[in-house]
Amino acid sequence: MAENSNGIRPLVAGNWKMNGLAAALTEAAAVRDALPSLGTGAPEVMICPPATLLSQLASTSRGSALAVGAQDCHPSASGAHTGDISAEMAKDAGASAVIVGHSERRADHGELDRIVQAKASAAHRAGLSAIICIGETNGERVAGLTLTVVERQLRGSIPGTADKTNTVIAYEPIWAIGTGLTPSPNDVAEVHAAIRKNLEDRFGADGLSMRILYGGSVKPSNARELLSLPNVNGALVGGASLKAEDFLAIIRAYA
Repeated sequence: MAENSNGIRPLVAGNWKMNGLAAALTEAAAVRDALPSLGTGAPEVMICPPATLLSQLASTSRGSALAVGAQDCHPSASGAHTGDISAEMAKDAGASAVIVGHSERRADHGELDRIVQAKASAAHRAGLSAIICIGETNGERVAGLTLTVVERQLRGSIPGTADKTNTVIAYEPIWAIGTGLTPSPNDVAEVHAAIRKNLEDRFGADGLSMRILYGGSVKPSNARELLSLPNVNGALVGGASLKAEDFLAIIRAYA
């Protein structure tokens, strides 16, 4: 088991976003089948497919080292919400976690911090881990507001039910997602240190042990450098998680 100095096992989670038909499950199967060969240094590995593939991937991954997560959930357990799925439905389909507050949800669907907090609470209600995403825009970064934005999102998006077992924070600078751009290692370390202090101030010992993932154009060529930084306890990977070869190369940064 890969652990850092705080005894935190890293998590490498793949967010497939709105990508993947049934044929794409062969890529997930290749990841699943490769995990046993990675040995004791392997992180926890998760794939979050689109909802159409969630149940099938969970079924074929049951009993393996590959965890399965959902990409979103509604705050309510049930109701007249056409097109939405609840956290309970995601769990019933086989998910063990759900991503909430991704920047694409915040931007495309107008999700405010309070909505993200409600969704994280729903995940906890259903017995799922919540992967809560935060991050600044390029305009906020240029204006020197990165830490202000991150701290505001942490305060507004994390529910009081959070602890080290049911909550993961993913820092994804919006300007780096899908652009090929990444912050400098020093920039990433600074933001993750601020996140860690915020979590410790609010949650004490649990805050010291919550996993903080980095996301934003993580790829095989930069994974080892980024994932070795202090307070970086894994990655939330977008496009590079769609191909088993690339995703496994990132996972092997911990080997």
